[in-house]
Amino acid sequence: MDETTLFGQNLPGLGTGLRARAAYAAQPAGSRGRLYAEPPSRTRSPFERDRDRIVHSTAFRRLKHKTQVFVPYEGDHFRTRLTHTIEVSQIARAFARALQLDEDLTEAVALVHDFGHTPFGHAGERALDRCMADFGGFDHNAQSLRIVTALERRYAEFDGLNLAWETLEGLVKHNGPLVGPHAKPGERLPRPIADFDALFPLDLDTFAGLEAQAAAISDDIAYNTHDLDDGLRAGLIELDDLAELDLAGGILREVRAAYPALDPSRTIHEIMRRHITRLVEDVIITAAKNIAALAPADAAAVRAAEKPLIMFSDEMREAVAQTQRFLFARVYRCERVMAPMRRAEALVEALFRRLSESPDLMPGDWPEAIERLPAEKRARRVADYLSGMTDTYALAEYERLFDERPQLR
Repeated sequence: MDETTLFGQNLPGLGTGLRARAAYAAQPAGSRGRLYAEPPSRTRSPFERDRDRIVHSTAFRRLKHKTQVFVPYEGDHFRTRLTHTIEVSQIARAFARALQLDEDLTEAVALVHDFGHTPFGHAGERALDRCMADFGGFDHNAQSLRIVTALERRYAEFDGLNLAWETLEGLVKHNGPLVGPHAKPGERLPRPIADFDALFPLDLDTFAGLEAQAAAISDDIAYNTHDLDDGLRAGLIELDDLAELDLAGGILREVRAAYPALDPSRTIHEIMRRHITRLVEDVIITAAKNIAALAPADAAAVRAAEKPLIMFSDEMREAVAQTQRFLFARVYRCERVMAPMRRAEALVEALFRRLSESPDLMPGDWPEAIERLPAEKRARRVADYLSGMTDTYALAEYERLFDERPQLR
């Protein structure tokens, strides 16, 4: 057993991430390292260190005021990007423990996966993608990478958070390979990812390790459940509407049979907790079968596989797809959600145009030397500034720059 000396004491296991971990899991002692070499921590594994850096970052705090589905004025109890991220992290850690993965790396990838989201969620992303169309577009996953490799400026010796290779790989590839035969049809390799990969290769043609796969499917479980929950509490859907869904509808009938007098609020919670449990249990059983069939000797064998190993069963995959279609029709595309999102898109585009024309209106050192940059880098600087905004800050900036109070209602 490795030992670490701290304050004159031998501390067995500290800094090694010593826990029950399968051979196919990420091994902290075998990490591929960081872009900028650092002495190892005496008390934390590389992945524990990454998780801590993510939690203490400015980008993590900003998630508190970024839209998930409902903009802030709808109410204080709907999910934000931060509460969504915490729920994803909790589910992902459960998978890591059940499958004997590295829990800290799993948690790190889950916590960082939405760093690049813009104000007003996907509405802001659509707006910035249009604004950046001539310069490679805008992708929130690529922006997450930019944040953790360049835009966070906290450390004396490097920009970004200088995360371990495995955490960066998980961030970039948690939804699958970006190039090669296993990439999704029509997959576009965002330029920021391509540029960083040329500097610090992330094996973009392979699947990510199981820790990142666990984080990715936890994202699906979290939003498929909590968006139903928020849709119910917002009054966009009624409990009886769930009857048309195979998974949620079956659970609704179970709960009503067991608790016929239960009030609606508790009924909703009981359905959602069972919804998460069914999805999690299905993934654990399916992943265990896939791992046993492949029998990967190490994490490299996982990456070289022909498909991800952590997934839903065929039956559950169809139930999840059915839930997603329901959410798009009844929640995401309903006019009550779409109307403020259209106004949010227009607001972000207006901010981009104004700041591109007059970059000196950006605060702090954002305008520094921007006039000497080529057009693409100038536009990317403005997009970096805008994407880092919270909803509330974007509204305040619009009022400052246009002397007009924006209304999303």
